[in-house]
Amino acid sequence: MRDLGVGFNYLLKGQRWVAQHGKQYGFGLVPGLITLVLYAAALVALALWGEDFVSWATPFADDWSSPWPGLFRGFLLAVLFALGLLLSVLTFTAVTLLIGEPFYESLSEKVDRDVSPDGTAPESGLSLWQELWISGRDSLRVLVRAALWAVLLFGCGFIPFVGQTVVPVIGFFVTGFFLTEQLTAVSLQRRRVDLRARLTLLRSRKTLVWGFGTPLALAFVVPFVAVFLMPGAVAGATLMARDLAGEATVEDGAGDPEEEEVTR
Repeated sequence: MRDLGVGFNYLLKGQRWVAQHGKQYGFGLVPGLITLVLYAAALVALALWGEDFVSWATPFADDWSSPWPGLFRGFLLAVLFALGLLLSVLTFTAVTLLIGEPFYESLSEKVDRDVSPDGTAPESGLSLWQELWISGRDSLRVLVRAALWAVLLFGCGFIPFVGQTVVPVIGFFVTGFFLTEQLTAVSLQRRRVDLRARLTLLRSRKTLVWGFGTPLALAFVVPFVAVFLMPGAVAGATLMARDLAGEATVEDGAGDPEEEEVTR
């Protein structure tokens, strides 16, 4: 259980690092803002045309006596919107990381150099297009896994009491795991750790992953919060990746940025 606190501490350390490096934080906000606009448009469209879609998908309810068609379709509309929000949380990080690959790659490297005892950062040796291809391919594979979990949890949501209590809690833990995988991928891909090895590594430290990812998943539910937390989440995930890879870290590496510039 100690790992839960350690994981949460990495999340806090990441936010503290970007707070001390304002320029990196500013660059890190750009991809999140772009993704936020795209997702907001999609959710607005769902809100505007979701009722029409549900009515079209349930023609059999037209012959039901009042008020059952309205109640049934209202319930399905609420479930559809809730599923849309869940998928938004699950996919927001992957899409933002894909859009912001150059931004977050640079941020992650700077964190590595800052906390590394020798001031160096691992390099993949791959071109930007190769990194984008690998990132996009792996993100798609992870999203397929996440979507399967989402469908399973969606189905379990119809179970009385359990669906309204236990299932949402499990959903946040599952979301937290996949968020952490996507965030640590930025750093671990530079270390040439492929998706299968990353998943094995993360599963070996589930409580650490949940301590980092589950609070982040809860925070991401709040509108706009994800945008402002993403740069720090990438920084924190880089610190955690170093832990998972067994690399030494200078605890006070995220020190005064002005002092850092002088030493360089």
